[in-house]
Amino acid sequence: MPHSAIRFLANSAPLGALILGACTSAGSPGGAVAMSEASRMRASPAAVPRGDTTPLALGTRSSGDTLEFSVLIAGRAAGRLRQWPDTSGTVSTTYSYHDRGLGPALTQALKLDKAGIPIAMQVAGTDYLHRTIREMIQPGPGALVTWRNDNAAGRVTPGTGFYLPLATMPSDVAALARALVLSKTKTVPLLPEGVARLTVGAVRTVTGAGGSLRITPYEVAGLGLTPEVVWLDGEQRLFASGDSRQMVVRRGFEPSVPTLVQVQRAASQARSVALARRLSRRPSGPVAFVHVNLFDASAKKMLRSQTVIVRGDRVVAAGADGAVAIPRDAEVINGTGKSLLPGLWDMHVRVQDDDGLLHLAAGVTTVRDLTTDTDDVLDRRTRFDDGTLLGPRVMMAGVIDGSGPFAGPTTVLVSNRDAAKAAVNAYADRGYGQVTVNASLDPQLVPTIVRTAHQRGLRVSGLVPFGMTTEQLVRGGVDELQHANSLFLDFISDSPIDTRTVARFTDVARLAGSIDVRSERVMRFIQLLEERNVAVDPTLNRFEELFTFRSGTLNDATLPLAQRLPVVARRGLLAGGLPATPKLEPVYRASFVNMQRFVRRLHEAGVPIIAGSDAAMGFSLHRELELYSEANIPNLDILHIATLGAAKVMKQDAERGSLVVGRVADLVLVDGDPSQRMRDLRRMELVMKGGVIYLPDSLYAAVGVKPAPRKGAIPTREVRAEDVICRGAAAVTTKGARAPLECRVIDSNTSGARNRRPAAARTRRPAAPAKKKP
Repeated sequence: MPHSAIRFLANSAPLGALILGACTSAGSPGGAVAMSEASRMRASPAAVPRGDTTPLALGTRSSGDTLEFSVLIAGRAAGRLRQWPDTSGTVSTTYSYHDRGLGPALTQALKLDKAGIPIAMQVAGTDYLHRTIREMIQPGPGALVTWRNDNAAGRVTPGTGFYLPLATMPSDVAALARALVLSKTKTVPLLPEGVARLTVGAVRTVTGAGGSLRITPYEVAGLGLTPEVVWLDGEQRLFASGDSRQMVVRRGFEPSVPTLVQVQRAASQARSVALARRLSRRPSGPVAFVHVNLFDASAKKMLRSQTVIVRGDRVVAAGADGAVAIPRDAEVINGTGKSLLPGLWDMHVRVQDDDGLLHLAAGVTTVRDLTTDTDDVLDRRTRFDDGTLLGPRVMMAGVIDGSGPFAGPTTVLVSNRDAAKAAVNAYADRGYGQVTVNASLDPQLVPTIVRTAHQRGLRVSGLVPFGMTTEQLVRGGVDELQHANSLFLDFISDSPIDTRTVARFTDVARLAGSIDVRSERVMRFIQLLEERNVAVDPTLNRFEELFTFRSGTLNDATLPLAQRLPVVARRGLLAGGLPATPKLEPVYRASFVNMQRFVRRLHEAGVPIIAGSDAAMGFSLHRELELYSEANIPNLDILHIATLGAAKVMKQDAERGSLVVGRVADLVLVDGDPSQRMRDLRRMELVMKGGVIYLPDSLYAAVGVKPAPRKGAIPTREVRAEDVICRGAAAVTTKGARAPLECRVIDSNTSGARNRRPAAARTRRPAAPAKKKP
């Protein structure tokens, strides 16, 4: 499956199977007929049993030319992909891997025409979350072919476009790359919507057990928000696809993976430098934000009619309008009807190069990275900080796990006290502020890790290791619990649940709704958390998706995002959550609602809440905070949690987290008032990190995402989002006059460009001006 789309839509493996499925129409000059979501065709055959590698009916006669691939997760073998043709030209593929009890098991048969476009396909099996998959392309009525999946179906003339299945495998992206190579324009229409585009890299030679091969990297754009890289051999067959976290590579050539990752990273860095230069602006003088609603993070208050002055990377003045002198050379930004907040913190991410832009666009100026490879995260943090890569500040938390079939995606696996102590010290020596334990860790090693970490000044957090209860982990000295499902483990079963497996999700989904979160037993547990000052990182948005999202449907959480995403990425929002029967759906939903109740009880009891998304960058943090608000946690408290509260947890509150004189100028300007409507956070107008200005509309446009609706929004009708570039400060004021964003629309049909006037601002009564002119 396209890894770039996974990182965007999930940013974590349990939510990773969110690619390419839509209920939108597919039209073609040949009289295509698309079926609506309400009338979509559903296939009834049962899934291929997990581990069954028998090919489907289209590819039964093997020619003997079988290609074998290894699936590597964090460098460890986790599964395989096999591919072979039959004498009729049909290619059969099996694909499966194991990731802590999850992972796909798919079988596909595929036939292509001379242009490389699928004309027949059958896909069956289960996806990452073990949901049944059945997709196909087959002859339709007349001269048409029919494609269908569980979310949509359509009929098109043969050769109209390339159908990439919902259950996308690396071999599918390789097939698309071959079709693009055959295309004269190096573009191919996608079904039901979208266009794929190709960029060809430099040929390289690799050596493995099978000898030497000449391979070429192909960048396929149009599948996600960033190009997808696939490596093909000299016969344009799949050689490798993936990134540093997960890679599929030709068997016998596993040692070549670091080289492939390095080449991909170099290409990504070259793009990133140019993008950072174009989309960031360091003001030449001071910047004055006037007439803003200012969030006082220390007092948890929204102050009206305020002025804030930034010079360089620091806040140098703040106070009521008229009480703060504005320098003559200041760039003045009118914040009438807007709110100025400290930059947001996302405390649970696994950041990649391409993620940083999305974090900034969402107003996230600081993140806490968990589980990313040490060398990767250190390099990425350096480039975020020096401005050669768009992205937030990065706080680092390193994972420690035990070995075994359920080990997490980390190379730091320990089996004895000396190794555990050495792992903690290694993280501390490299500047980490925290370590987190994982479910496969031997519980007997927890005291050593906690003691060593606290001696080095590091926090300790994590999942519940198998063989422990959550209460035992808390009493063992951890400072923080990850994920709201951990809160319920001790109450839904008298014996420890195997937290290494999918039971950590499915058992909680079935049983959490029946737990009384006001019971004496639960309240004793909450009191223990409060007494020991143990924080909770609930990642509610993950469980909203797992427990409540249903395949083929959009809801209040996904609809606002779907309207803004490129057409292909939008399809992934229809994948759904855990497999559920009609009888289980209300049970799962009740469990999620009870999770929200539990988090509210924690907050009421004084247990620190940490806002982390562990999902789609930026967008999911907004949803996480909305879910707290829906749980009836006061909005001002939520804003504190996502700003100064997070900075205090990471011992950074002397520098960041509030907009007072002397603090670092990490801030966001929001069109609206999130203290009244948390959803207003989606309407970011300006972001500043260390005094450098970013315009969210421009950042989003660079990756094909439409801006959130707000006054002064850039034009989108009849304009591709990726063709819009905005410059200048938002709503610059000179002697009381307001000017909208200056947006330039690149004309994709010509070599020049044309200017378009931004859409008219919505009428809004301005706040009463200060009596004294600032």
